[in-house]
Amino acid sequence: QGQLVESGGGLVQAGDSLRLSCTASGLTFSSYTMAWFRQASGKERAFVARITSTGGGPYYADSVKGRITMSRDNTKNAVYLQMNSLKPEDTAVYYCAARGPYDYWGQGTQVTVSS
Repeated sequence: QGQLVESGGGLVQAGDSLRLSCTASGLTFSSYTMAWFRQASGKERAFVARITSTGGGPYYADSVKGRITMSRDNTKNAVYLQMNSLKPEDTAVYYCAARGPYDYWGQGTQVTVSS
């Protein structure tokens, strides 16, 4: 069965940068569109970014466009989310998702941005 594991979250100050990683196993990684979502406390889960199975056409939510870059490395079965100029409103649990023949979700990694 497919599994996704996120890492790289933590506590940072406003203006800092973080790189989140998501490593996949048990699925044909190159067949899947990958995406990042986030969910702040008390709010609904929201789309952040997605990328095609071959690394083309990265697409970002307006709220993060210009500050976030998504990439993937199919040789490592991994996707990344580089986040710069972080703001307190970026505080959330960040989830990795795979969309393809089947759908998979990771367990999430906490990102906390202090003022």
